Amino acid sequence: MQIQCTWAYRELRFRPTLFPTFSKHLQTSIGCVPTRGGRGTYSFVATMSSVSTQNEVVSTQNTRRPLQIAKRLEKFKTTIFTQMSNLAVKHGAINLGQGFPNFDGPEFVKEAAIQAIRDGKNQYARGYGIPDFNSAIAERFKKDTGLVVDPEKEITVTSGCTEAIAATMLGLINPGDEVILFAPFYDSYEATLSMAGAKIKGITLRPPDFAVPIEELKSTISKNTRAILINTPHNPTGKMFTREELNTIASLCIENDVLVFTDEVYEKLAFEMDHISFASLPGMYERTVTLNSLGKTFSLTGWKIGWAIAPPHLTWGVRQAHAFLTFATSTPMQWAAATALRAPESYYVELKRDYMAKKAILVDGLKAVGFKVFPSSGTYFVVVDHTPFGLPDDIAFCEYLIKEVGVVAIPTSVFYLNPEDGKNLVRFTFCKDEETLRAAVERMKQKLLRN
Repeated sequence: MQIQCTWAYRELRFRPTLFPTFSKHLQTSIGCVPTRGGRGTYSFVATMSSVSTQNEVVSTQNTRRPLQIAKRLEKFKTTIFTQMSNLAVKHGAINLGQGFPNFDGPEFVKEAAIQAIRDGKNQYARGYGIPDFNSAIAERFKKDTGLVVDPEKEITVTSGCTEAIAATMLGLINPGDEVILFAPFYDSYEATLSMAGAKIKGITLRPPDFAVPIEELKSTISKNTRAILINTPHNPTGKMFTREELNTIASLCIENDVLVFTDEVYEKLAFEMDHISFASLPGMYERTVTLNSLGKTFSLTGWKIGWAIAPPHLTWGVRQAHAFLTFATSTPMQWAAATALRAPESYYVELKRDYMAKKAILVDGLKAVGFKVFPSSGTYFVVVDHTPFGLPDDIAFCEYLIKEVGVVAIPTSVFYLNPEDGKNLVRFTFCKDEETLRAAVERMKQKLLRN
């Protein structure tokens, strides 16, 4: 019986002059032949003979080992987006759950990526972003907020906003630091803060308007509060924080020396009021990390191009974490992203007009079916109350909706520290073409509409 054993010492480094001696020693002592790998690495392969008897059975196929995971991640399961998308495929359901468009991004951006690849811009980018893209981000930020930032010292390009969030948490939060979240919240916030060892405090935004409970916020902030994480426009509710709410939060942060991490990936999908970037408020740029990405605005979610904007004293921590998470982001896509951010203002006007038409199709349809629909001022999400249809909670309703109706929504209880707070709500997305939205509404009318 032949048994092949492989040892890979990925980080074994020694002086090259010792390699012949080391090789000979391995061959004579354990029959192992070393081969050179890249960047100072070596692999060792040995083949040994063994004689088996009739009674000897060698099998590893049925070995069962317990799943292993760090304690800080034990509570987190497969993301709800993956679960629902898998069910959608299994049951042939229309996916109005996960927030990715079923249409492609603009041709001029894709062509820029293709050209960058053809031009040979395919090797590692500079860790914190190629200079042209960093400059394009700074230009866009100035147009949107009036703030002038240094593209070399205050902008870090990341692999999507999710990595920007992770780099910010891991680079600026110490174990035991308190961080305040507004629930419901994007699921990566809690998971990443758990990796950082933070103590998470939640403040629940409640329907119908999901207003910030200011007095509760005041009583929650303590001497141990390191940061507040804000998402506006807000996923999953579609809420946009008002200027009054933002000003109050800013005053509390200054008074208590608290940082703000602000996720603004839906800034260009603001329908009923103007988006206010938190860093633009008086006295806030010096204590704010602004997180953003390309995917939502240009329907290129698979490119995973994001960035973090912050003053140098905060950028340092973000970049240190980023360097050991992904180091650098896709080079040709950064060149194309620079082209995207320099799009004329007409692009953003048309984008908003298109999404408002899609939103009307879905919202009108959901109301006609019998849902209680809550206002959505931004993003491409709508939250509804599902209780008129008699299911006990959001998960049961979403499973019924997929299996019996053929439409996917996301249960919102997974976006709360206390799942009970979200058991009556589900989230739909309208980042789909109009034909798909109308088909989903028609399925719900046929199966859910009560006469």
